[in-house]
Amino acid sequence: MPEPSLEPLLSVRDLRVSFRSAQGRVRAVDGVSFELSAGEILGVVGESGSGKSVTLMSLLGLIDNPNVEIEGSVRFRGRELIGLSAGELQSVRGREIAYVFQDPMTALTPVWRVGWQIVEQLRAHTDLSQAAARARAIELLAAVGMPSPAQQFERYPHELSGGMRQRAVIAMALSCNPAVLIADEPTTALDVTVQAQILGLIHRLREQFGSAVLLVTHDMGVVAETADRVMVMYAGRVVEQGSAAELFDTPWHPYTWGLLGSIPPLDGPRPRRLPAIAGLPPALSALPPGCAFAPRCAAAHAACTQQRPLLQAGAPGPLAPRAHAAACLLPADERAPARERCTSSLDA
Repeated sequence: MPEPSLEPLLSVRDLRVSFRSAQGRVRAVDGVSFELSAGEILGVVGESGSGKSVTLMSLLGLIDNPNVEIEGSVRFRGRELIGLSAGELQSVRGREIAYVFQDPMTALTPVWRVGWQIVEQLRAHTDLSQAAARARAIELLAAVGMPSPAQQFERYPHELSGGMRQRAVIAMALSCNPAVLIADEPTTALDVTVQAQILGLIHRLREQFGSAVLLVTHDMGVVAETADRVMVMYAGRVVEQGSAAELFDTPWHPYTWGLLGSIPPLDGPRPRRLPAIAGLPPALSALPPGCAFAPRCAAAHAACTQQRPLLQAGAPGPLAPRAHAAACLLPADERAPARERCTSSLDA
């Protein structure tokens, strides 16, 4: 496996996405920043509604509703993507940054045969002839483990199973050997065998082409198996970031404690019940004044309801993009005992 480069391939700074609604302006993404290097896999995790998909769709201008306002900076290979025209973005989408959407049934056009949808992408971004593009599409379907790829090429999306449709979408995304692959919950609703195969495909993309991957998921087991670094989102904000090893060994944010507590242990005594995070995520149109997680946090104190915490690393000084950091007001020396207390109370 190649070592990820330290030079950022994709750099996102203070990304904010707002929607105008009857309740006023709703900020679905609030100040998200991260970097992604060649050959690196960044896992983006959080509950439904935390802003994961909106963040990543906004990178490619896929949210084009007139009621949407996107602010901040998204630089790919030094080129600013925010503000590019639809035609300029079209040259980036698919060829340099590819997107695997969460639902393969809606990502594929139902009245076109699967193979010809891959051919269309190849013809749009390469100089291949139609015959060569068809051969390449069949080759890609075989590469993603599609049985009888020449026959599946001629099938319509509704004739394929969920796992086969997901493979077809991934084949389309890989067709131009993109520098960045955005995979939005690619293993959702798939059985564990197909999940393992899909994750294997993502690893092969990184190994063969040095591609970077943004992996959106709510499955912490998938993150542990796949990601180099992890970004945890809650209510449109980043609440913790760091390497996968740091985040799983010494998580700092109480929300991350809850996510990790939902994973059944593989050894040791069997818990009577898995810990659960109390309550529901807040409405983005009515966020609490302090920490958005405070109403659900067993370790919250008075300051949490008044002061919005910012991402802070363990060491003083400016926050490095790759530093282990958390947006939490708990002092560093209180995090371990607070986690023990919270976990014990949830398991009681």
